[in-house]
Amino acid sequence: MSFILWVAVLGAVLLTLALTSSYLRWMPVTTSAVCLVLGVAIGPAGLGLLKLDTDDASTWMEHLTEVAVLFSLFVCGLKLRLPLRNKNWRIAYGLAGPVMVLTIAGVSLLLHYAFDLSWGASVLIGSILAPTDPVLAALVQVNDARDDDSVRFGLSGEAGLNDGIAFPFVILGLLLVQHDGNPGWLSDWVLRSLLWAVPAGLLTGYWMGRGIGRLTLLMRIKNDDSTLSPNDYLALALIALAYVGAEWIHGYGFLSVFAAGLGLRHEEVKSTGDDELPAEHLVQPVVGHQNVEPQHAVHGDTASLEDTQVAAGIMMSDMLAFGSLVERAMEVFLVTLLGVVLMAHWDWRALSIAGVLFCLIRPLSVFAMPWGSLLNGHQRMLIGWFGIRGIGSLYYLFYALNHGVGESIATLCTDLTLSVVALSILLHGISTQPILARYERQKKQVF
Repeated sequence: MSFILWVAVLGAVLLTLALTSSYLRWMPVTTSAVCLVLGVAIGPAGLGLLKLDTDDASTWMEHLTEVAVLFSLFVCGLKLRLPLRNKNWRIAYGLAGPVMVLTIAGVSLLLHYAFDLSWGASVLIGSILAPTDPVLAALVQVNDARDDDSVRFGLSGEAGLNDGIAFPFVILGLLLVQHDGNPGWLSDWVLRSLLWAVPAGLLTGYWMGRGIGRLTLLMRIKNDDSTLSPNDYLALALIALAYVGAEWIHGYGFLSVFAAGLGLRHEEVKSTGDDELPAEHLVQPVVGHQNVEPQHAVHGDTASLEDTQVAAGIMMSDMLAFGSLVERAMEVFLVTLLGVVLMAHWDWRALSIAGVLFCLIRPLSVFAMPWGSLLNGHQRMLIGWFGIRGIGSLYYLFYALNHGVGESIATLCTDLTLSVVALSILLHGISTQPILARYERQKKQVF
């Protein structure tokens, strides 16, 4: 009966969102914030329809959040069409690297000195909370592959990169908590978790994405089936192979999947051209085109397009639609679950931690970077505020719980992480749309 109840409640939540979408669109609130409130309402603190023990569910929650992040990272990579030499990538690198490290350091110092936590627990929680989220931050990321706005592109690149780059620091926190007296553990961490795993994951995924993308386009053009092939299968295959390939050589699978989407997009750019519109905008696939004749599978003016452009357009359009659908469904489910368990794990200390993180540590870390002409003052303020925490932090939480932390530290990590993530969903969820609308109006006035 519990499974039936879970399915019934999930269906009711999805139906509520579907019926109220036209109203929510005009309200200064995100879908995630609504799902969080709904989760609290149907959880033990509300109607009591659902309850969940995070200790018993930690294993499958780790894998569920992992899958959600993987799909989101892949879609994020697909949307970033600018070449790697473009100046906007420098913003993404700065945010995903130095800004994230400064954030970890800031939160660790806060937890250790203000709340008297051990260095191991402080670094672990700081690393869990440091990465921005690719799932919940869809509103502040690039709208599609044509979007080259510095703020949106930088935040998208940051979310794609730092969910993987945070991994070695989570491992560092676990090592500090579990330190067994081995004098060589720090050098092993630097070599394996930092210097090897990060580039190994990025290079594996990128070249796998480019190679599979090139092979797919060549085969579909040769066999004249570019409009009939199941591109959702291809997306699943590339996500799985990029993840497994990186993990097999002890690289980071998150980085590999993001880089695979990026590599696939860059292969599309090569086939379409830098100056052209993204391939998915050059063709207009017919809904359900796998079941129609090839000549009727696209509509619009495709007579002037090359075969590679049509094949790439169909492929990218299908992958983006499929990935975004899975991403949204996972977001609704996981944030609702967060609401269900929130009140049982609420920690009042999270109010001060979240306030310092959102209003001081993140903005000051952004302003500490020498951006030069890359970002003006207003854009730096926006990026400083939009450090949204979410599903990525939940994954790292459950990863830590399943890798040998003690009961007291497990409880501490769970309570603080769930509470801070919930506060991020609410605060950023309420403020995102009004702030972005104002930013877009100011851009139009300038240009």
